[in-house]
Amino acid sequence: MSRPLPTVFDQALAAAVRAPSPHNTQPWRFVVEGDVIEVWLDRGRVLPIADAHGREARLACGAAAFNLVISLRSNGLAVVVRMLPDPAEPDLVAVIRLDGNQKALRAERQLAEAVFRRHTNRRPFLDKDVPPVVRAALKSAALQEGGQVEYLDASGRYSTVASLVRQAEALQAGDSAFQAEAAFWTHRPPESPDGVPKVAAGPPPDHHGVVTLRASHEDEDLPVREYEQEPLLAAVLTRDRGPHAEVRAGMAMQRVLLTATAEGLAASFLSQPFETPWTRESLDHIFTGLGQPHTLLRIGYGYPTRLTARRAVTDVLTHRTAPDVTAN
Repeated sequence: MSRPLPTVFDQALAAAVRAPSPHNTQPWRFVVEGDVIEVWLDRGRVLPIADAHGREARLACGAAAFNLVISLRSNGLAVVVRMLPDPAEPDLVAVIRLDGNQKALRAERQLAEAVFRRHTNRRPFLDKDVPPVVRAALKSAALQEGGQVEYLDASGRYSTVASLVRQAEALQAGDSAFQAEAAFWTHRPPESPDGVPKVAAGPPPDHHGVVTLRASHEDEDLPVREYEQEPLLAAVLTRDRGPHAEVRAGMAMQRVLLTATAEGLAASFLSQPFETPWTRESLDHIFTGLGQPHTLLRIGYGYPTRLTARRAVTDVLTHRTAPDVTAN
């Protein structure tokens, strides 16, 4: 198969780097060889304190892989995806191979368009319920990628998980190494190509509600604001666990986030309980029988905020020349 037009291929890579990542660290790199795109974990951008085992980084790489796939499909290209295909290369997260042409579905075009609008919204949401039909669409989105969404209000786990979020935030507040790591990646200037700029932070809450948002993502220069009392919380899970499941969970998470964006919803992450050993173990126990939890999303209706910047594709891309098998 011949290489697709540069504009289509480049658009897919531009979509890939729009994926979310912890503190906007962007822990990915891409290698292109002919009609194949490899997605690699960039170990130098894995958070050594908050994400020592690279779980959140692999989620981010899975999200980047999904953006690649949905962009290519929306332009009428069929793809085959292999996750963690080489045991000898554990940082090779996914291989995406072009596989001819196919008719682009309307839903795929909508998700591809949402890639460049989706962003993490750390500001207050409205106290407005997400309709059942939209909730069902988000659950369906996860299932299409081999994941699942569990809404905590429907499961009775809401108060227990919210308590773990608060406990993890308190543990992190007392951890100087964690605080130093968070400080390095946050409150960056607006033009910063990575990290969380101050303009993307949320205002301090006027009181501590049921759910505690990440303190390192607050802008203390803003006036205090009232946040929604009980935001819709959704856990993204897989039936299995381990690196392979983390990549697949990232793809499922991204389809959920893009579906939410297409439906006019905003979302942010409650990552704290996944980043301290005790609360992570407690989370695993809470979801026993349902699957392995990978991330926790706060979902609702909010006002648009600024998108955070990304590194240029050229900074994370390598072109590999295929060997000439016809040479003597």
